[in-house]
Amino acid sequence: MKILVICKVVFICLFFISCNGQTSSKTGSNRIVGGGCDGCELMYIGMPKEIHSVDTSAGWNEKGQRLIVTGTVFQLDGKTPAKDVIIYYWQTDNDGYYSPKAGMDERTKRHGHIRGWVKTDANGKYTIKTIRPAPYPNDVLPAHIHLSIKEPDIENEYYTDEINFDEDKLLIPHFKKYPQENRGGSGVVRVLLNDNLQIAEHNIILGLNIPNYPKKINNEKISGLDIGEEQL
Repeated sequence: MKILVICKVVFICLFFISCNGQTSSKTGSNRIVGGGCDGCELMYIGMPKEIHSVDTSAGWNEKGQRLIVTGTVFQLDGKTPAKDVIIYYWQTDNDGYYSPKAGMDERTKRHGHIRGWVKTDANGKYTIKTIRPAPYPNDVLPAHIHLSIKEPDIENEYYTDEINFDEDKLLIPHFKKYPQENRGGSGVVRVLLNDNLQIAEHNIILGLNIPNYPKKINNEKISGLDIGEEQL
């Protein structure tokens, strides 16, 4: 009888601890701009004190197709340039691996050695010099570059849509199963070739389709297409 009573007490305690833990977790995540991001916090590890609007990745001088990604970061209205926004990027190498390098912090090895930061200038501009990432070996995911955003007046970082490439044969089959979230706008870029260099423009709209984003825009000033929507 004593054993039965003890078991009931333990069960009740575990039940309340479990429920309270779940409630607390959900409440906490709802307050996070962007709803949380697995791995985005790694942007602070190794982050230089001075970040420029142009960055040359470790992959620039490695084997692979050289690629320049450049664009403008806008405020939520889609028109006003946003300055001092930090963009953290990480990607696979020419073989499709997040390959680490000797001396890397153990925590960042899963992002590979081709990672870096840019901070938008007064006109919201940024440029990343890197190489074209390769898709994961023996996988169906299209090639991509991960992006994480840190705004100067928002406490936490959040992720936007990955950069994808419009001519990637894996892209359409992937989007049929997993439609774009359009976080910050579409991540699909069109690549232009200039001699042996590929160039892609990728603009970002802060807060667009980002959960719990604290800033709002005046709907009276909006007409026509939604912000970030492409005209067909």
